[in-house]
Amino acid sequence: MGRKHSNPLAPDRRRFIAGMAALPFVQTAFSQQPQPSADPLPSWTVGALKQTIVDFVQRTTNPRSSDFVAPAERIATFDNDGTLWVEKPLPSEVYFMLAKVKDLAARDPALAQRQPYKAALEGDSAYFHEAGPKAILELFVRTHSGMSQEDFRAEVQRFLATARHPKLDRPFTALVYQPMIELLGWLRASGYETWICSGGDTDFMRAFARKVYGVAPERVIGSELKREVRREKGRLLVWRLPGIEAVNDKEGKPIGIDARIGRRPVLVGGNVMSGGDIAMMEYSKGRDGPSLQLLINHDDEEREFAYAEKDGASLDAARTHGFKVVSMRNDWQRVFGETGR
Repeated sequence: MGRKHSNPLAPDRRRFIAGMAALPFVQTAFSQQPQPSADPLPSWTVGALKQTIVDFVQRTTNPRSSDFVAPAERIATFDNDGTLWVEKPLPSEVYFMLAKVKDLAARDPALAQRQPYKAALEGDSAYFHEAGPKAILELFVRTHSGMSQEDFRAEVQRFLATARHPKLDRPFTALVYQPMIELLGWLRASGYETWICSGGDTDFMRAFARKVYGVAPERVIGSELKREVRREKGRLLVWRLPGIEAVNDKEGKPIGIDARIGRRPVLVGGNVMSGGDIAMMEYSKGRDGPSLQLLINHDDEEREFAYAEKDGASLDAARTHGFKVVSMRNDWQRVFGETGR
């Protein structure tokens, strides 16, 4: 038999590792390793609602649970304005439109004497209340068309890089709701696809969705202008035309989700504003299997804004269909990020 060679470390393996771990540089290296957070939603107030969300995500991602949802079916859709970031006094896209009207009027002064541009420049809200959605639609089409997709996105990015919220005096991209950012991140870490499904222009939201929310541009569903292909200086462009292709609001949201995703969302986030998210929530509620709908209630005048629908349609729908109402005042420990409230 050959001679057996002994391993000099084997008898003292445990003492060796323990001794190494006691060295200061090793202790420092271990302490710098990222540790998993015990609480995936630290900005949410501890209570029944937070526990409902945590339990739901854990049940739907646990293969041993009767509520397990296969990874391919784990779809979560969220409205944008008022659900993921501030929408009062006006949605950020409206401020973008107003800034564009000023630019257009500077190039064509006669525009300042025509409605609805005159009212937009003068801040005449009474005109828009009287003229109705048609006037807003005209501004939307004029300010969002007549350029390539790339040029439009560049204009949005320039606006967001310099514009500040008129009341809260912070960049619009700093006025995202920290609790919802945490929820988006935790859902993705749990195998969910996170989508934005909102009434705003798709490409307006695509300009910031990845940077602000971690949502890929191809997972943004919004309202659409008509488009055509043009060739300029030998380069093929997709050109934005002055016509509406689709409005992704109210009953339009389930249609948009079906067209782009082809599956009912398991989890939906919306808010109490003009009943815009009721249909999306009902669509989710009607799926075979578990689902969860979160309705953000803006009831925190101190840290954000307090407002509600005149007819209370969204809160009524929550009571009827079992949507979970999120009180901004009671269910969120903080509203904005590190530099906010």
